[in-house]
Amino acid sequence: MTLEPFRGRQPQIDPSAFVHPRATLIGDVRIGPEASVWPGAVLRADWNHIIVGAATSIQDNAVVHVTDSGPTTIGAMCVVGHLAFLEECEVGDACLVGVGARILNGSRMGEGSVAAAQTVLLGGMTVPSGQRAQGIPAKIVVPPEPPREHTESGARVYVENCRLMLAEQRARSGRQHIR
Repeated sequence: MTLEPFRGRQPQIDPSAFVHPRATLIGDVRIGPEASVWPGAVLRADWNHIIVGAATSIQDNAVVHVTDSGPTTIGAMCVVGHLAFLEECEVGDACLVGVGARILNGSRMGEGSVAAAQTVLLGGMTVPSGQRAQGIPAKIVVPPEPPREHTESGARVYVENCRLMLAEQRARSGRQHIR
C-alpha cells in the first residue's frame, strides 16, 4: 500500500483493519477497527481529514477526498461500493453507497440510508435516515431501501474478508502486522 504523509499528517490504520497493497492513503486518513480498503482505492486527505469507521468497507477504485471547507467522515458498518466518489461529505452508520455513486460537497447521508448505484448527491443534499436516494440528480424514492440490517449484513461479509486477508498476509510474511 502507499501511505504518504502530507502537511505533517500520516495515515493512521487500526491494527485490525485491512488496507490492500494497491490502495493509496495520503495525509490525515484514519481507518477504524476491522475496516477494509480494497485495490485501487484512493483516500486523499490533503486539506482536511478523512475518517473511516469500524467495520466499513471502501471497495475497489473508490475515491474519498476532502476540501479546505470540510472533512469526509464515513460511519461504522458502511459499504462504499466500487468506483464511488465521496468529497467533503458525511455518511452515517450502516449506509450503503452504491457502485459508481457520487456523494458531493456538503452532502449528508443519515444513518441506514442508501445512495443507489450511479446516484449523484449534489452538494448540500441530505438523505434522511433509512431512506434511499437514486438518480442524477438524486431524489428520495419510496419505498425506502430495506432496513439497515441489510447493509450491516453486507458490511459483515467484508469484515470477514478483512480478517481472512490479514491472516493470509501474516502467514506469508511471518510478521505480526503488515504496514
